[in-house]
Amino acid sequence: MLILADLHLGKATHFRKAGIAAPKAVEDTNFDHLISLLLSFSPERVLLLGDLFHSDYNTIWEEWEDLLQQFSHIRFELVPGNHDVLSAEVYQKSALHIRPRHYHEGPFCFTHEPLESFSSEQYNLCGHIHPGVKLEGVGRQTLRLPCFYFGPQQGILPAFGSFTGLATLAVKREDRVFGIADSQVIPLT
Repeated sequence: MLILADLHLGKATHFRKAGIAAPKAVEDTNFDHLISLLLSFSPERVLLLGDLFHSDYNTIWEEWEDLLQQFSHIRFELVPGNHDVLSAEVYQKSALHIRPRHYHEGPFCFTHEPLESFSSEQYNLCGHIHPGVKLEGVGRQTLRLPCFYFGPQQGILPAFGSFTGLATLAVKREDRVFGIADSQVIPLT
């Protein structure tokens, strides 16, 4: 299973419709990156932890539907997020399988938004936050990177979409953080 969060497909197109300049290349980058992962790992399932699509229906949804057809041997599943606001009819016509907002499977509770309280029996995997980590050098250089953030009861996945911001998280001693630099995942704690 490939687990991703916060693709925010259609965000640049949504901005352009509102008169805000945003490059089309952002959408192409997201699709190219996703296709690369699908070809490299050949997952049986892709579980999307919310914010698959950024907002109102636009032409990028049709590109998404084409991708689902191209990879029809893969089961795509969505745990809805706060930006997944398309009509129920759009989702029903899609090959996308909709899961509950709190989807339980094995030792995991998959959600879009981080849970406030936890079951001691399940680990929460989520997105929504777009976690980032700030690195500081000896010469006062700083670098912010998206990251995977794993605490004792909850893991927060980075935003997959390339047109999203970062929320710098405070790292505790027991947390495990993995930064993403270009195409490498680097253990930081």
